[in-house]
Amino acid sequence: MSDRARAWLTSMQDELDQKPRLACFREQHCEVLIREGFGFWQAVMPEPSGETVITRYELRALLDRLDELTGGGER
Repeated sequence: MSDRARAWLTSMQDELDQKPRLACFREQHCEVLIREGFGFWQAVMPEPSGETVITRYELRALLDRLDELTGGGER
């Protein structure tokens, strides 16, 4: 197996490992819209003066940032 294929498989496994964490975050913060794009993840958080949009290439990185912003952090 090539290094590129191995890296892709590792990335896909990490995404799958983060799905339960995503479901938990969505339950706790139903006001935050999280969507998957083509090669990225994006969250839209409502704010009193508008919204905050966060985009990351990896789901883990997005959830880490959302935990920072919402005071979460349990994994």
